[in-house]
Amino acid sequence: MNGIIILDKPKDYTSFDVIAVVRGCLRQRKTGHTGTLDPMATGVLPILLGSATKAQDLLPDTDKEYEAGFRFGLTTDTLDSTGTILSRCEAHVTRSELEQTLIPFRGDILQKPPMYSAVYKDGVRLYELARKGIEVEREARPVHVSELEVLSFDEAAQCGRLRIACSKGTYIRVICDDIGKILDCGCIMTALTRTRACGFTLQDAISLAEVRRLAPEGPEVFTPYIRPADSLFPDYPAVRISQKQTLRFQNGAGLSLARLKSLTSPQDGQFYRVYGSDNEFLGLGTVRLDKEELVVKKRF
Repeated sequence: MNGIIILDKPKDYTSFDVIAVVRGCLRQRKTGHTGTLDPMATGVLPILLGSATKAQDLLPDTDKEYEAGFRFGLTTDTLDSTGTILSRCEAHVTRSELEQTLIPFRGDILQKPPMYSAVYKDGVRLYELARKGIEVEREARPVHVSELEVLSFDEAAQCGRLRIACSKGTYIRVICDDIGKILDCGCIMTALTRTRACGFTLQDAISLAEVRRLAPEGPEVFTPYIRPADSLFPDYPAVRISQKQTLRFQNGAGLSLARLKSLTSPQDGQFYRVYGSDNEFLGLGTVRLDKEELVVKKRF
């Protein structure tokens, strides 16, 4: 079974827990995912199956979108509601103050990874150090927040929800914590749902409970939920090749640009989805003008 199945990850499961369930229910040994979600998070988790796992390091759309719950007046060691409370105060943030505080968090920003994260420091995961009570210096990393808006805010309860569209590697709980620092009252993330990843949304997803329910019917019952590998690359133009060219591509050989009449004004480094003489997706090719070829980037 090759392709992608979009899971709606439930709370209190790690991404690897979900993969284990999918592997067993679909009887699929070769699996992978496109980006982890913390156990407290829910939402879109694309699972790669079979030959689609080859796409893991080639995904063009790594932006994500989230809805996050937050609460003012608290700080924790994990920056979210799962951690140990470090401070508590009475907050009086207004909607207007919150909206104003969000402004500098839009666009290109620098963000320091939290101690409770899987980032490596001198060969050790930060969360391993954090669990021992050790805090180390972390370098701030560039991330991009394309959209950040308040979905709701209860001034009496001092809690609400944000919608964030951002680049890969952005920590939403760090954004919440940084907002709390600016407003001098503390802020933690109370919930997190990923609503979009790799171009897929919650509307595309199947729940893990449904996967378990269907499993006794056999792997073939999941066929309608499996998306083809080329659906990960919708923005790359397609090129269809002849039977002879198909054999060359499958053997790893480059294809002469002069013989690919459908390629008009190809740009150096441009990616193409390559389809064989039977319209089967073969893989990705990239233009090499110095060789005057479309060379194999990855075969599927």
